[in-house]
Amino acid sequence: MNTTTAPIWQPSAQCIAGTRLTAFTKAAAKRWNRRLASADYLTLHAWSIDHPEEFWASVWEFGEVRGEMGSTIVVNREKMPGAKWFPQARLNFAENLLRRRDDGDALVFWGEDRVRGRASHADLYRAVAQTAAALRAMGVVKGDRVAAYLPNLPAAVVAMLATASIGAIFSSASPDFGVQGVVDRFGQIEPKVLFACDGYFYNGKTIDCLGKVADIAARMPSLERVVVVPYAGGGGDISAVKHGVALADFLAPFAGERDIRFERLPFDHPLYIMYSSGTTGVPKCIVHCAGGVLLQHIKEHQLQSDVRANDRLFYFTTCGWMMWNWLVSALASGATLLLYDGSPFVGRGNILFDYADAEGMTHLGTSAKFIDAIAKIELKPCQTHKLEHVRAVFSTGSPLVAEGFDYVYANIKQNVQLASVSGGTDIISCFVIGNPNGPVYRGEIQCAGLGMAVGVFDDAGRPVRGEKGELVCTRSFPVMPIGFWKDEGGAKYHAAYFERFDNIWCHGDFAEITAHGGFIIYGRSDATLNPGGVRIGTAEIYRQVEKLPEVVESIVIGQDWPPGNSGDVRVVLFVKLREALVLDDALEKRIKQVIKDNTTPRHVPAKILQVADIPRTKSGKIVELAVRNVVHGAAVKNVEALANPEALEHFRDRAELQR
Repeated sequence: MNTTTAPIWQPSAQCIAGTRLTAFTKAAAKRWNRRLASADYLTLHAWSIDHPEEFWASVWEFGEVRGEMGSTIVVNREKMPGAKWFPQARLNFAENLLRRRDDGDALVFWGEDRVRGRASHADLYRAVAQTAAALRAMGVVKGDRVAAYLPNLPAAVVAMLATASIGAIFSSASPDFGVQGVVDRFGQIEPKVLFACDGYFYNGKTIDCLGKVADIAARMPSLERVVVVPYAGGGGDISAVKHGVALADFLAPFAGERDIRFERLPFDHPLYIMYSSGTTGVPKCIVHCAGGVLLQHIKEHQLQSDVRANDRLFYFTTCGWMMWNWLVSALASGATLLLYDGSPFVGRGNILFDYADAEGMTHLGTSAKFIDAIAKIELKPCQTHKLEHVRAVFSTGSPLVAEGFDYVYANIKQNVQLASVSGGTDIISCFVIGNPNGPVYRGEIQCAGLGMAVGVFDDAGRPVRGEKGELVCTRSFPVMPIGFWKDEGGAKYHAAYFERFDNIWCHGDFAEITAHGGFIIYGRSDATLNPGGVRIGTAEIYRQVEKLPEVVESIVIGQDWPPGNSGDVRVVLFVKLREALVLDDALEKRIKQVIKDNTTPRHVPAKILQVADIPRTKSGKIVELAVRNVVHGAAVKNVEALANPEALEHFRDRAELQR
């Protein structure tokens, strides 16, 4: 990917002087007597890697973490896995997110254009106190699992905080998951309690959930209570839900509760169970610890994203994506959470920008796919909205192409930090992320996260710059997972991240470090194409194809060719076109030409086929491996992980792929 040598945005000296990163750097320089106060980001990053004890202790202190840190920061820090962070520490995650108890907004909620709500920090504290008391009364103790099958409602935040206050383990999924998808996830961890909704709204429609909730409850013998949260179901009958109780009835005996007993637990006490996408089998259950999540999110919010007290942070997400967990942690930095549930395309894609203006949004987080989509329909929020308080736009979920950067600065806002970020559920955070004090270069993620020894390795395990290779992390970090649920001995955990390179976290992204010290992600390593033995990242092709106005979206795979030959592949591109358009010879020729002109002849697809839809996960990621399996006649093991599994049929038994 060719990027410009000059930045397309850089902060003013005045802006840099006022960031949390600048304040942190000055505090750390004074605390450790190091020459950091005037250092550039690369120098600061090097210190954070070379002196991790100093860096992470500084994050704890600067973030004003409530708890006991202890005198030892890390033991066996050179081991991955095996390092133990803050072994003497005691803390409670929820206590750190509930430090404010005033009348300022803690949560603001929009359910499309149909529901509005808000809760102060005092309101939130009381709601958590009541819910925690109700959970304790029914016997929930530390280590128990509590699950949520909820939209991105305030009730989901309350349920999580109440669970964490006790030291129980929280796990969530969004209500668009089917019954089997939920059972595949929650069934493995055997929760004692399930919070579930009666229904939800999407794109103006009301979707009832009580039937699915009843099926889930019947198939999960571990459940002792199913708490039904009223939202879009209109007070439906919950009598068919085994162990079902309405939220109001569950909380009624504790209406006067005002105090929370926070259990201070070890740093590595389990907080969340997250799930791999599950498109290649039953999802892996990834266990994350309270201390690691708290410190990493404080770092990413305050230092990498410049989230300050009273900022108003938005991220378009569901409770089935790790960005929900990331968003909620901003309460620890004193921010207001702007929650949204439903389709982002209500009002022809304007509703999120309406929300930004109405609520003084300071940080607008979304997906690269949303930015691509509103660019395709030529939305120009800068002409219709003020967006006066927005200081940062975040993008993740898939690589944001260079043209997406152009679109944001031309059509959303000129003076804004555009932070494309990348990490994942595996670390419930980011490896590469934004820097509010640094420039933004077209098509590049700004930097590696502080405290994260991120690099790129070639196939031989040698570090490279300016070349594509495997994204790796070469030293341990506090938010590494505890492991996988019920993975005795850690064999599956080791195989997932450490099998490729010994004692090195191999993340599975195909990436490059740029001349500016930034990063470009070219797609997932397991989805890279290999025609003639040359590795090609799928994002390289998407960037070119989706420039064309006729193309709404695309997906590309490598097909074994000739059939039965696993030694070579040919590149096959599928395109979803604008409504009523048909892929003809002229358009196919244009697609091939734009790819050839801007990449290499090896990138040019051998076949281009039209499809009506492209399958994606619940969090909006297209699934190249699932499509590849269908094309090769192999089973897709867990279609419940897909938002639109019916789309796979567009790729099955295509006669064009037999010749």
